[in-house]
Amino acid sequence: MPAISHMVDTDQRTETVRASSKATQDFVPVSEVRDGIVVLKDGSLRAILLASSINFALKSEDEQTAFLVQFQNFLNSLDFSMQIFVQSRMLDIRPYIATLEAAYKEQLDDLMRIQIREYIGFIKNFTEAANIMTKNFFVVVPYSPPVLNKKGGLSGLNPWGKRGSAEEANKTFEEQVSQLEQRIAIVQQGLVRTGVRTVQLGTEEVVELMFKMFNPGEDSKPMPVENSQ
Repeated sequence: MPAISHMVDTDQRTETVRASSKATQDFVPVSEVRDGIVVLKDGSLRAILLASSINFALKSEDEQTAFLVQFQNFLNSLDFSMQIFVQSRMLDIRPYIATLEAAYKEQLDDLMRIQIREYIGFIKNFTEAANIMTKNFFVVVPYSPPVLNKKGGLSGLNPWGKRGSAEEANKTFEEQVSQLEQRIAIVQQGLVRTGVRTVQLGTEEVVELMFKMFNPGEDSKPMPVENSQ
């Protein structure tokens, strides 16, 4: 009986883990990533911009005031919402260490080899003790298709619905992306006046970002994305 009970407990834990994984996936409202655009399950679109940072504390009082005024004017000029979020992660020094290790192996001078080895040890100890964090700043620009009117108004504007051909869906998607790109241009022009430069993430970069967000402890490559043609 104890053996049977143990098997039942193991099966229950396995089912719980599977159910938990499925539930977590259900919470992510992303349908697909297409041409760098995040398509949500409700048909709305999102573009993600990587923004440069500014050391506000090092600026003079006049420069700080000018920045705040420009940023306030930028926000007041928008007729749509946007999201700003910061991603903080532990500094990954493994690529740098790998470069040093390669240089160590290729170095023929014994003194240089000793210095490289000591430097590698210093970098490892320093980063472990200091808990150095890296920060990335992102701006999310949204676009939602017009609300469908069941009484004969707007209809068929969601390209991810079942109605309409694939050609019509692609045409509608391109039209919506065009609207989103106009918003992206407005955001980029507004931010550049404050000294903040932005660049839109491509499909691979968006997938990698989301993979790291939902799998913070994973070191493997992100899962492949199914791109619609």
